Amino acid sequence: MKKLVLIHGRSQHDKDAARLKQSWVDALDKGLQKSAVTVPLTDDGIRFPYYGNTLRDMCEGKDDVAEVIVKGAQDAEGRELLDELLLTYLDAVGGSDEEVEDEMAAAAPNAAIERGPQNWGWVQAVLRVIDKHTPGGKAMIELVTNDVHQYLDKDTFRTRIEAGIRGAFGSKDDDYIVVSHSLGTIVAYKFLQALSAEGGWRVPLFVTLGSPLGIRAIRKRLRPISHPACVGQWFNARDPDDVVALYALNSDNFGVTPAITDKSNVDNWTDNQHSIDGYLDDKEVAKRIYDALL
Repeated sequence: MKKLVLIHGRSQHDKDAARLKQSWVDALDKGLQKSAVTVPLTDDGIRFPYYGNTLRDMCEGKDDVAEVIVKGAQDAEGRELLDELLLTYLDAVGGSDEEVEDEMAAAAPNAAIERGPQNWGWVQAVLRVIDKHTPGGKAMIELVTNDVHQYLDKDTFRTRIEAGIRGAFGSKDDDYIVVSHSLGTIVAYKFLQALSAEGGWRVPLFVTLGSPLGIRAIRKRLRPISHPACVGQWFNARDPDDVVALYALNSDNFGVTPAITDKSNVDNWTDNQHSIDGYLDDKEVAKRIYDALL
């Protein structure tokens, strides 16, 4: 029997898991309507492991996430990751160090210009510059950088989330089609590597949507990277204007064997071009999921 496992990304806290699951299914169904087909599973064949509140609760300090970025990066490795992520996003939107320095000077005219994630003023300035180049990008990136840091660098954080996801996988007799989004693509990748090490699991299709896996700062912390052994086909889709999914998952940015099939021309119609709705209702994305479920 085939099961569909949907692994969500960040900013899903305080939501009703059943309704959130249904919103994914509805978006997928809209995409399938473009091919004149419908979701070929009943509700009990679709698994939606929900970890939104766990993610929120473990990322302490909800009032100002930029401050959390600084407080969370307490060791050298954590500071290095956040520094690389923020500078990668800054470069991707066309921002410059000069703009950041101008923002810092404007906010605190008499303060020393100290660069790096240990300086809250620098973090805030980087995020303001990003927001000027990509309206709405500040809020998304400040949360993405913090959540990615927490997940990759803190074992207890990762263990709790992966324990919840494991509950969606029942018997090794079933085939699992795994569809993931945003931070959930990192979570799913790490989890499928763990399943592969156990042996016996079958994932005919692994789908990553709006994924930041191609970012060097993230990729190097997943080394050695590989195509999870339990996965048959790996399909990645991104909108080229999605500020989280900066790079295609190709030989340059995530070179694995067999290669990932990458679709980098999704037209995600949502405001931030990153939402799951704008990915699942893409005709090709939806049809690939459908074909794997037959």
